[in-house]
Amino acid sequence: MMDLSDDAVGDKTYNAPTRSYVRDTKAMVATLADVKEYPISYVFEIDMLGLKCGDIKFQVEIANVLLIRGERKGDEEKEKAKYVRMERRVGKFMRKFVLPKNANIDAISAVCQDGVLSVTMHKLPPLEPRKPKTIEVKVA
Repeated sequence: MMDLSDDAVGDKTYNAPTRSYVRDTKAMVATLADVKEYPISYVFEIDMLGLKCGDIKFQVEIANVLLIRGERKGDEEKEKAKYVRMERRVGKFMRKFVLPKNANIDAISAVCQDGVLSVTMHKLPPLEPRKPKTIEVKVA
């Protein structure tokens, strides 16, 4: 069992997640995605129901991480309505995918159709296996 000192127990920030971490985690969990591998490509399909294509942004980060983010905006109603039930998520969303080493980050395309974003990333050609090299030893 872990023994906490009096200083650690009284500290409210001890081991507590930050607000931005909690917000980003909720945004990642709420965004559903499928990842498919084909012989020549990878396809990421992400549910983007109720979003305009301009509200979706994706980029490849430095460590070969595909980042897809955006924001669902709520209905702007003129009349004040009282929600009886609210299940559709409103707010920012985000998903991160660690890309395989053979993903060609220079050959990416994205299509948004019927509320589904499809990001296609081609694979790099396989590396040729190294052939043994014979080195001639010279006599001096």
